[in-house]
Amino acid sequence: MSIEERRRREERRGRNERRGRNNRRRRDTRRREEVYPSRRRQRRHRRNIQIMKRGVILCCCIILIIFGISKITQKDEAPDEVQAHKIEKKIERKISSPSNTKKVKKGFEQKVIAQAPEYQVELLTPNSYSRPQTALEEVKGIVIHYTANPGTTAIQNRSYFESLKDTKVTKASSHFVVGIEGEIVQCIPSTEVAYASNDRNSDTLSIECCHKDETGEFTKETYDTLVELTAWLCSKFNLPVDNVIRHYDVTGKECPIYYVKNEDAWEGFKKDVQKYLDTYGIDPEDDTE
Repeated sequence: MSIEERRRREERRGRNERRGRNNRRRRDTRRREEVYPSRRRQRRHRRNIQIMKRGVILCCCIILIIFGISKITQKDEAPDEVQAHKIEKKIERKISSPSNTKKVKKGFEQKVIAQAPEYQVELLTPNSYSRPQTALEEVKGIVIHYTANPGTTAIQNRSYFESLKDTKVTKASSHFVVGIEGEIVQCIPSTEVAYASNDRNSDTLSIECCHKDETGEFTKETYDTLVELTAWLCSKFNLPVDNVIRHYDVTGKECPIYYVKNEDAWEGFKKDVQKYLDTYGIDPEDDTE
């Protein structure tokens, strides 16, 4: 074999080898082009699923947080006629239960006064010094107080209770305040405890009354409104008038001072409450509401 033939043979072999390598590269390239897009699609699909799962979890967490915050910050701003209608059925069950008949006269049913007195609802901001938001499960009595702050109005005394959350000088409040001109301000819902009557805070409603001078005697407007409010609360919570007491009857404190020093006036007040019930109330069986 001549040198020239050998050279041409080697050139052909070299070309065949290069052609083979090129063919293998093209096959490998086509294979990668077929496999890689599929893998990319799979990775993208898995990533999208993970994103969707995280989004769902995040939305659920946000909804739960919003629900929790709304429950914490939710305030029952309803007044007494207010709160009473929410627990009316509960109270009726307690009144009719055997255990409760031991606490009031057997078979006792107070007359019904449908018309509530007019009052302004100015509930205190929840705080540990004047509105702890402790549940008042049952109302067994009504306690009458005087403000011991001559010449002040109902809203001024309400503002004093409100200020205790900042001053923290004492714990004090009242469900209602009756002003010198007969206005009524509600400070605490009738379903919550007020800091007014010491050992009876847990089962009584409190009424603070404004007065003009140190004698503690109420004006005619204050007196008439107090009679109306007390009678209505007795009706609402099925209380006999004997369950209306003075702060003095709980602790011995001279409050309300005029009715501590004038027992006859106190008995006259209770008679006026009963008279109001007899005049404007109707027997429960006659109540068509």
